[in-house]
Amino acid sequence: MSAPILWQPTLTGGGLVATPLRESDFDALFAAASDPEIWALHPVSDRYTREKFEIYFRTGIDSRGALLVRDAASGVVVGSSRFVGHDPVKRVIEIGYTFLVRALWGSGKNRALKEIMLAHAFEHVDLVEFFVGSKNLRSRGAMEKLGGELLRTVVEKEPEGDLRESIVYGIRKRDWPLR
Repeated sequence: MSAPILWQPTLTGGGLVATPLRESDFDALFAAASDPEIWALHPVSDRYTREKFEIYFRTGIDSRGALLVRDAASGVVVGSSRFVGHDPVKRVIEIGYTFLVRALWGSGKNRALKEIMLAHAFEHVDLVEFFVGSKNLRSRGAMEKLGGELLRTVVEKEPEGDLRESIVYGIRKRDWPLR
């Protein structure tokens, strides 16, 4: 099985459908991402602009692990997430670059998305990592509720050129699903 198929599955659950991100998805995904509040706590806080979003989108396409997320009932695009950095030797992958429209915040949809992605990942790896901006308290709280274990802090360069300090959380296959 090739990497694009392995890490760009179609996943369903929790009222969401995640499908492989395609070039033709740009306009719908940009419309979902163009709310400045979505990015307010993110290290790239102006990702709602077309210029910055084009970089986000292009790196998603190039990653061969990006997913477009739709509401299962309406088919409306509500966000995106990615599988990135698969290390088959260490049996590790990252789930990241996730955003959902504000209308879904607090709805349990972020958790539902992570759960369907974790279920898929744990068919192939033993550890899933999540890189969360150190100042993004909302996402850090969500990771802790999901059972993420604090692994380390890293400083890395974003595709847009910004430096980002991230808190890396991990969830191990042996600990999933949560008791």
